[in-house]
Amino acid sequence: MPWEPVKLNSGHEMPTIAFGTWKLGNGAGPIDQVDQAISVGFSHIDTAQAYRNETEAGKAIHDSGLKRSEIFITTKYSGLNGLDIKTSIKNSLQNLGVNYVDLYLIHHPRLAVPDIPTAWKEMEKLKEQGVVKSIGVSNFGVNDLAVLLASTKIPPAANQILLHPYVYATQAPIIDYAKKHNITIEAYSALIPLTERPGGPVDVPVKELANKLNVAPEQVLLAWVKAKGAVVVTTSSKKDRLQRYLDAGDIALSDEEITAIDAAGASGSSTEASRKLFTGILIIAACVALTIAGLK
Repeated sequence: MPWEPVKLNSGHEMPTIAFGTWKLGNGAGPIDQVDQAISVGFSHIDTAQAYRNETEAGKAIHDSGLKRSEIFITTKYSGLNGLDIKTSIKNSLQNLGVNYVDLYLIHHPRLAVPDIPTAWKEMEKLKEQGVVKSIGVSNFGVNDLAVLLASTKIPPAANQILLHPYVYATQAPIIDYAKKHNITIEAYSALIPLTERPGGPVDVPVKELANKLNVAPEQVLLAWVKAKGAVVVTTSSKKDRLQRYLDAGDIALSDEEITAIDAAGASGSSTEASRKLFTGILIIAACVALTIAGLK
């Protein structure tokens, strides 16, 4: 399957499509959905403290019968309950029922307290201790990455960001900066043009390509993300849709087709769209940092 793993700057390989547990809640639902994702072929599960379903994800992973080496687990330091990085990873490992995670991310730059260099040193300690294989960040902009790289001993392996055609122009500098510094970009919410902004300019080239290639529109968008060199983090409760996500790895878009989607995204990118991008990121920060002093 062409969702070939990417080799991170840490030396470890990461599957380039992940099943995300954001918005799944907790209880039996996320257990069943993670189990379903694994059953159709997902080998990368992405969760976070803030999602409050690490325990459910861990149970599904354990019940899958897969060897620990056969599943890639990402979780994130979200500042939950005001706990520090050292304590938080211990809790995450316990919740997940594992003795290490493959990738541990700082969920947002505002969570890097008291500052990015100090917080990153704590992340580096975790990698040195072996409780995390790779360390990275999420929602970091160019300036945030520059501050981090200026003082780092171990560079971030990944930066997970919002990425879809309507925000591509805004996010492109982050993607370019990451590429220059061998930092893998992960893309979340890639399907927003279909799920939250249907009827926009991006619908035109995406649907045309879907008809031309005899695939679903969501597969075209995932192929677009792949063409940008990013790892996909996505989700669905529908088994057939998850299978289509995996099958999207077979789709190779031409430069002209990618450019058409880029142009449609740019034409639909307005001040309002940019405002929504950064408002969404700030909402994430607020949700995951409610109990951290100064971030309420």
